[in-house]
Amino acid sequence: MRRHTITPRPDWLATVESQGLVYAMCSDPCNQGGPHAYWDESAYYEFSLPEVEALEEVVEELHELSLAAAEHVVRTGRFADFGITDPRLAAVVAESWRRRDEQPSVYGRFDLAYDGTGPAKLFEYNADTPTSLIEAAGPQWFWMEERFPEADQWNSLHERLIDSWAGQKHLLPPGPVHFAHSRGDTEGEDWLTTLYLQECAEQAGLQTVGIAMEDIGWDELSGRFVDLEHRFIRSVFKLYPWEWLVDDEFADHLLNAIDLGGSTGSTLWIEPAWKMLLSNKALLAVLWELNPGHPNLLPAYLDGPRELADPDGPGYAAKPLLGREGAGIRIVEPDGRQTRLADWAGDPDRYGAEGYCYQQYHPLPDFDGNRPVLGTWVVDGESAGLGIRETDDSPITHQGARFLPHLIR
Repeated sequence: MRRHTITPRPDWLATVESQGLVYAMCSDPCNQGGPHAYWDESAYYEFSLPEVEALEEVVEELHELSLAAAEHVVRTGRFADFGITDPRLAAVVAESWRRRDEQPSVYGRFDLAYDGTGPAKLFEYNADTPTSLIEAAGPQWFWMEERFPEADQWNSLHERLIDSWAGQKHLLPPGPVHFAHSRGDTEGEDWLTTLYLQECAEQAGLQTVGIAMEDIGWDELSGRFVDLEHRFIRSVFKLYPWEWLVDDEFADHLLNAIDLGGSTGSTLWIEPAWKMLLSNKALLAVLWELNPGHPNLLPAYLDGPRELADPDGPGYAAKPLLGREGAGIRIVEPDGRQTRLADWAGDPDRYGAEGYCYQQYHPLPDFDGNRPVLGTWVVDGESAGLGIRETDDSPITHQGARFLPHLIR
């Protein structure tokens, strides 16, 4: 794994925007000088084929370990560890897991630390609402074809997403699949990601309808969710976290009218409810408990940092169970230095009331002051691609971290 600097294409911004990356310039989360380039092609990362093949095996093994952890949580009823305290929601998640073969499930993203010299380490798994998908699937592939046509890339995302929708078509109820995002997305990333997944579904032969989460209504007479044209919403892909969904004013209706596969008159939600268990930082502690000493896992606990906080210990990261984009994470380094990151609106306390996972501190790899995280994609349980986020101003990867392309030589 190497980092190379390179002169960007003169028309890079117009080029990637025409490829769907309309948020190639983004706001600075720390309010330090306004908009900056989110897409950064002034450098790229190079991997060897053996490195990528080894990482693919790691990703697929981590996915299988995560499924085993979900089975353990459901079997032992450890929902409270995940902040799931409503018995109705726990029952929905458990039944969703038991009937997982009857519900479509598309994709997820592991975030890994890796520098080419040792085993990759898992930071987290987002299997409910992962973003940075468009740039990984499209613009970086086109960048490689233009700049390095002789190279290859860890990237079969587009084809695999289409195949995923096509292969799970039989699990969908009659009628169009609605694709929903929230209008609260100010950068356009959620909307464009949803639109891209909708396009993949259409290429797979599905009929689709786009909608905002705020425009989904409830029809009291029929007891069903409806869209703006008063059509029943039989299935919906939502780029909207489950923990927000079950805290919505329509949560009671949702929990009482959820399709877990095979029912009629209710709504099938994609990603399914059991994905809550794979997008919660408590998963990290359960993984370590079930697989202590695994080379790709970091020690993690739910009841405190334990030995990680010892004076001669490695330090730790306190991660909110439902935190997003690094917000609310507190890093305590071995020398006592602490770093805490606010969210996009500057609020460091937006997350954390639900509890924390305490994971061993593992510094981001350092490439001349640049700190990358590998976002490794899973589609239908198989490794599907790589997107790299990089920061030089924080030991925590945050919402303003840059996206850099990569290639395989």
